[in-house]
Amino acid sequence: MAKKSGKGVYIAALILFLGGLGWLVYSGLSQDSVYFLNVSEALAMDESHLGQSRLFGKVGPQNIERTNGGLGVTFDLTDQKNPSQSIRVEYRGAVPDTFKVAAEVIVEGAFINGNKAFKANSLITKCPSKYQSKNRKG
Repeated sequence: MAKKSGKGVYIAALILFLGGLGWLVYSGLSQDSVYFLNVSEALAMDESHLGQSRLFGKVGPQNIERTNGGLGVTFDLTDQKNPSQSIRVEYRGAVPDTFKVAAEVIVEGAFINGNKAFKANSLITKCPSKYQSKNRKG
């Protein structure tokens, strides 16, 4: 008897690979996607299209209200290029030590009251001075 070739195994592997790749593309483009927006973009969007989102901007200079015990903060998130545009953010959780006025932050959560307020379930601050090359020795 002649030996069978391994073509069947390769075809099955190719079908499984293409099916998995197709699923990844489909799930990445689904409606459950999280938008990554700056403040100006979020304010310009139709509120019916807003759902789970990630916003980035700077902590506004006024109206910062910390909750008792430091487990939360409410603040204005301002657009980096147009500081006159802002969204009120309410966050409940541990506030990073680097959170301060003019700090760059990323918040993830959902819009409430249209696109005028945002309820964040995560808050990340960026501290650029730690990562700039002029501060590194070497």
